[in-house]
Amino acid sequence: MASNRHLGRIIVLQTLYELTFREECGDKGVSVLDIMERNISRYKATLDDIQFVKQFTDGVAKDASKLDELLQPLAPEWPLQQIARIDHILLRMGAYELTNHADVPPKVAINETVELAKSFGGDNSSKFVNGVLGTLLRKIDPNAPQAEAAKKEDSK
Repeated sequence: MASNRHLGRIIVLQTLYELTFREECGDKGVSVLDIMERNISRYKATLDDIQFVKQFTDGVAKDASKLDELLQPLAPEWPLQQIARIDHILLRMGAYELTNHADVPPKVAINETVELAKSFGGDNSSKFVNGVLGTLLRKIDPNAPQAEAAKKEDSK
C-alpha cells in the first residue's frame, strides 16, 4: 500500500486532472471542492492526512498561473499549453511543493512527483518532469545537494 502522503498526492493529482479537464471543456459548474471531497471520500478509510490533500489541492489550484510563470522559462522548447495535461499538472504539483512546503525535503518532492509521472504519465514523462523540477531546484537553491547531483547528471 502507498504511504499516506503518496496516496494524498495521488488524490491531489486526480482532483486537479478532473478540474483541469472539466474547465477546458467549458464546465461552468465545476467545483474543486466537490471533486476533492468526492475523491477523498473514496479513500477515507486509508487516508489519515486529509488536511495535506486539501491544502495541496487548494494551493496548486489557486497558484496555477504563478506556477506556470515559474515553470515556462525552465522548458522553453515545450510550451506548457502543448505538453500532456498530466505532465503539466505534475509540474505544477512539484513546483508548488518545492516552493511552498518547507517541511518536505526537495529530494522527496521531486522523487514523489517523478513516481507519479511513472505511474500516470507517458513513456518520457518521468524524465521530463525530473529535468524541469531539477532545473527549478537549481534556480531556487543552487547549493542544495540534489541540485548539485542534478547538475552533474545534466553534464553527462
